[in-house]
Amino acid sequence: MDTQESTGLRSREIPATGEPLSIVTVRLDPVAAKDLQQFAESMPLVQVRGELKSYVAEDDPVLEWLVERAPDVCLIDFDDDRQGATQTAERIHERLQGAAIFALSANTRPDLIIQAMRCGCSEYLIKPADREQFLEAMARVGARKRDKRALFNGELLTFLGAKGGCGVTTLATHLGAFLAKSCARKTVLVDLHPANGDSALYLGFTKHPYHFYELAESNERLDAELLQSFLLHHDSGLDVLPAPELNEPTRHVGPEAISRTIEFVRSRYEFVLIDCPPGLSVQNTEMMRRSGQVYLVTVAEVPALRNLTRYLEYLSRVEFSQERIRVILNRYLKRATISDDEIEKAIRHKVYWRVPNQYNQVVRTINSGDPSAARGSEVARSLLDWAEDVGRRPGDGEGRKKSTRGLMSLLGG
Repeated sequence: MDTQESTGLRSREIPATGEPLSIVTVRLDPVAAKDLQQFAESMPLVQVRGELKSYVAEDDPVLEWLVERAPDVCLIDFDDDRQGATQTAERIHERLQGAAIFALSANTRPDLIIQAMRCGCSEYLIKPADREQFLEAMARVGARKRDKRALFNGELLTFLGAKGGCGVTTLATHLGAFLAKSCARKTVLVDLHPANGDSALYLGFTKHPYHFYELAESNERLDAELLQSFLLHHDSGLDVLPAPELNEPTRHVGPEAISRTIEFVRSRYEFVLIDCPPGLSVQNTEMMRRSGQVYLVTVAEVPALRNLTRYLEYLSRVEFSQERIRVILNRYLKRATISDDEIEKAIRHKVYWRVPNQYNQVVRTINSGDPSAARGSEVARSLLDWAEDVGRRPGDGEGRKKSTRGLMSLLGG
């Protein structure tokens, strides 16, 4: 590790977190250990807290020692025994979720770098690691540590259709845009469809370089800067994490990685809207479990109402809080073949919101990529009322009507 003074970076460029960033080293060769110590001595924001002379074995008591010290970084030399280093990284990653793991190696083979990343390493430093390379890596750790001090504890709103074609994406994009623009709430929409989700397209984005599942794959190095590089920014103020395109290979991202990514996103926004594909998959049920409100979207058709009943029965069996369930009746008609009373009796649950059936106005908003394009219509008023009901800040209740306002506007109230 080159300890010569770098003109490009200084200690002040490590984001302030209130205390030095701590490092524990594992099996460093003597040259690297000496260079690191000299570097730390010259940098008050970096502190070497311990040195392990051997790799970590399974059920090794040193893991408890590491947990107690909770270092910000574990720096592992991969050159002495690559298999031992890989297993050490995996064991530390499993026990110390908050620690960043750096691999240090003279080997630059791409497959070995990928292997190190897959076992939990967020950085791969090439020997001899110069001061600038190391300081940049530490700056990223400092930024992530700062970011974990959540700016928000955003509310998660999950949208799930009783079946395909119920209009979930339309409702999620409109509600998100109105929350961002009309209610001035910092809002993001996450499209969880594994392929060909339409949220981005409904908002006018015909192409996007990245998607949510790629971000989730990188959750170990997730920080504000990385998140920003994945976001699409709509004119309404709504941000979007889109789904993969249809021609992309399916990403097999585990539920834990998705949950960690969503939790980080929650720390950056007041509202996080989740556009789920239909069905009670592990991923969808986990999103519902974490949500403040779950919007089950249906239409007045027998197949949709049958599936909705099954959803509600399942949620009752698993003792899901009924207070968090909101049934949304989309494409509502006052004189529908199946009446409101018949629907509520069949599903044994009250309808929370009714969104009127105005096909031409809704299609206009989709084709223009602008949810406000139907301004003045009944459907726009209903969706805006819904957004105001959701986005009402504490103390705003006197200035706005309760959730029945959406239905009252339909009836001329």
